[in-house]
Amino acid sequence: MTDFLLELRSQEIPARMQAGARADLEKLFRKDMAAAGVTVGEVTVWSTPRRLALIARGLPLATEAVREETKGPATSAPEQALEGFLRKTGLSKDQLEVRDLKGKDTYFAVVEKPGRAVAEVLAEVIPAIIRNFPWPKSQRWGAASFSTESLRWVRPLSGIVAIFGEQLVACEVGGIASGYVTLGHRFHAPGEITIGGAHDYADKLHLAHVLVNHEERQDIVRTKAREAAEAAGLVLVEDEGLVIENAGLTEWPVPLLGRFEEDFLEVPPETIQLTARVNQKYFVCEDAAGSLANAFICTANIVATDGGAAIVDGNRKVLAARLSDARFFWQQDRKTPLSEQAKKLERITFHEKLGTVADKVERVAKLAEWLAAEGIVPNCDPALARQAAELCKADLVTEMVGEFPELQGLMGGYYARAEGLPNAVADAIRDHYKPVGQGDEVPSAPVTVAVALADKLDTLRSFFAIDEKPTGSKDPFALRRAALGIIRLITDNGLRFGVAESDLLDFFVDRLKVQQKEAGVRHDLIDAVIALGGEDDLVRLLARVHALQAFVATDDGVNLLAGYKRAANILRKEDWKDKVDPSGDEDPMENVDHPDMKGVYAAQQDVTYAPEAAEQALLGAVAAAEPQAARAVEAEDFASAMSALATLRAPIDAFFDQVIVNDSDPVKRHARLALLDRFRAAVHNVADFSRIEG
Repeated sequence: MTDFLLELRSQEIPARMQAGARADLEKLFRKDMAAAGVTVGEVTVWSTPRRLALIARGLPLATEAVREETKGPATSAPEQALEGFLRKTGLSKDQLEVRDLKGKDTYFAVVEKPGRAVAEVLAEVIPAIIRNFPWPKSQRWGAASFSTESLRWVRPLSGIVAIFGEQLVACEVGGIASGYVTLGHRFHAPGEITIGGAHDYADKLHLAHVLVNHEERQDIVRTKAREAAEAAGLVLVEDEGLVIENAGLTEWPVPLLGRFEEDFLEVPPETIQLTARVNQKYFVCEDAAGSLANAFICTANIVATDGGAAIVDGNRKVLAARLSDARFFWQQDRKTPLSEQAKKLERITFHEKLGTVADKVERVAKLAEWLAAEGIVPNCDPALARQAAELCKADLVTEMVGEFPELQGLMGGYYARAEGLPNAVADAIRDHYKPVGQGDEVPSAPVTVAVALADKLDTLRSFFAIDEKPTGSKDPFALRRAALGIIRLITDNGLRFGVAESDLLDFFVDRLKVQQKEAGVRHDLIDAVIALGGEDDLVRLLARVHALQAFVATDDGVNLLAGYKRAANILRKEDWKDKVDPSGDEDPMENVDHPDMKGVYAAQQDVTYAPEAAEQALLGAVAAAEPQAARAVEAEDFASAMSALATLRAPIDAFFDQVIVNDSDPVKRHARLALLDRFRAAVHNVADFSRIEG
């Protein structure tokens, strides 16, 4: 068993593409090797800005010999069938074997493939991997790039190291031949390095100031950045995405702390952090009080002789230029009131069928005001709700949001506060997009809730009205996310109103199932409550579902469900339609005084015969439980409704054990079917148990 090393060296690979490239390299390697009959065990894949490296451990020296047998036509089959089989297998007739198969002489093609040296397989696999590599973006280069058949790579490919054990795997791709030679750090060790194999690859690169293991570089960035902040008496604002990105930009990471002018702190802290993060890939720090400090941490790719002072100074100047722009935007935007900015929204199309953003804002303002005025959002001032809604999109036309779209809403809140608008209005503008994702904070301030809910409801209703609904995996207007946001706003704040009708309600229910699945709520129980109809209050719906889930987990619930399904099956087989008149009359009470119908109608009320003990017990239990469950549901005391159903568990079990439903006496038979129907109806006061699995 032998280890294999593959290094693909190029110009800088974007940090954001490296994780995907590592996964793709392993996937392609395993796939192509498996196709060649080589079983691959442990695989390690590393990346730096200038290389992808794969080490496969314990590969065999040769593949196993393979014997393949393919059944052909019978010898008596038409000549055309034989000719087709020969074309398929690539054999001649005299190379086929004839065997007896179920009394018929049948042709078989037998091909024996001898084992191959794995080194030969690797020599074929490496070019195939390189040519088929699925980079999100790639390029051609050099004179060969005039041909569409030329090699493509994320950046110009410059070297291939391919060593099986200590043997070179000779191959060539796009004029680049494999070898033993790689390059170290661009500045600390720019010369060539000869690799002996997988066993010394990482160590030799380490000596050349290249940490090929990306996870090791991430640990250094994470740890050293924190230590640099602590040494200055500050706290690092941790950012795992930035850790990964800085590790992907360096082969020898060295975090360094620098300072920028305190005057820039007049700019909102989120703006400073975003400027530092997005434009420069810097970390920011906070002081002991949790306020943003005038400090940044950059990650150098070299060990500087001056301790990094020149590097820090250069980065400080670049950051200062960026922060100067941010400060200019902040100062300029505040010269124009949000109400004036909002007028510019008339120039921006929201959707060709739904008008401008200004049109949307007006719809949201009316809806937010209504939610407040109707008391749906408690303790919400309708005037403040309308004011906040009218200004909630105004920052879209500001310079700051034009530069940093991620700050929409947030900057509107800052501008509103700077303008002296009420805090409730500023907060609502800031947070009206929330919640954005599953882990995002859900607003609870009344004005914010009204505007956030109105904004999302308008989006859903508007796009459904023009038949722009999500289909499959496509959701260009993020309507699923909007629905989840509405659900969380309603349920977290206990808002009571009918959220939607018809197909839009179905859409909400589907999203509710997704959300509640993560909370451990069964989708079939949601269906069981929804199936009864008329339930568009999400708070009440979930309360019923939670009570139902607790009930069906008990012995009473399990057994009652079994009894319900048995009753439902009997009624279905009898084609019971909630009436017991076998005559088929349109008015089932028309013949109520007819002697032949006396016992039938009595079965629905008081039986005219002496019922068996178990039958009488079920009659009494249903008579007591049905109104009790109905009253409990009306009072939204769903736990009590479940308790009422629990009293039916023992009587229904005893009924099925001791009573014959399909009695030869038609009066008894109809009365007992009617009793089962009443039992089913009592259960349906709470949920449609036919929708419950199990």
